[in-house]
Amino acid sequence: MSETSRDRILARIRRAQGRSASAAQHELSAAETWINARQRGPLPLVAGDLLAHFRAQAEAMQSTLDEVAHMADVPSAAAHYLQSNGLSVSGCVWPALADHDWMGAGLALEARAARDADAIGITGAFAAIAETGTLMLLSGPATPASASLLPETHIAVVPVHRIVPRMEDAWALLRAECGMPPRAVNFISGPSRTADIEQTIVIGAHGPCRVHIILVRG
Repeated sequence: MSETSRDRILARIRRAQGRSASAAQHELSAAETWINARQRGPLPLVAGDLLAHFRAQAEAMQSTLDEVAHMADVPSAAAHYLQSNGLSVSGCVWPALADHDWMGAGLALEARAARDADAIGITGAFAAIAETGTLMLLSGPATPASASLLPETHIAVVPVHRIVPRMEDAWALLRAECGMPPRAVNFISGPSRTADIEQTIVIGAHGPCRVHIILVRG
């Protein structure tokens, strides 16, 4: 659903309630005041080294991880992972990451949304959640959601400073930095899996078979 379609649907609902088609400023202010004043419920303790906690939880969800010092090191780290595992080096990359030297690292990537033939998809992440080892991705023209959902191998580039303790902190960061949420917010905790058939876990049933996370310290 596009934002325009969503706006039309919400406008019809508001008119059916006897209100104006779009929210008035005092309604928006009231909603923001309620959100800011609302107290959080009980939260699990996530203390100490967030990076170490995130690594442990991500590995428990069957993601693999690597660390590099700088963003410039990411292409070679991605190429090393793919080549070491005998995987294809062609696919797509977020347009937001198109400026990196993927070709120089031996990767054949196109900056676009994923297609059915793409073996790998390389993305960034808006945030990473230490409590569960989860990635939070926001959709947009430069960050197409399909790059993390369609290819068999998903490589996510995560700056260490974007690791937050809990999901509540990730949502607070989104509100602070983006205001309105995008069309889609995706949470990724390891490779796709299902146990729909006879309670047997199958990896890659509805998405990537592999999730490899490159943590960037600098």
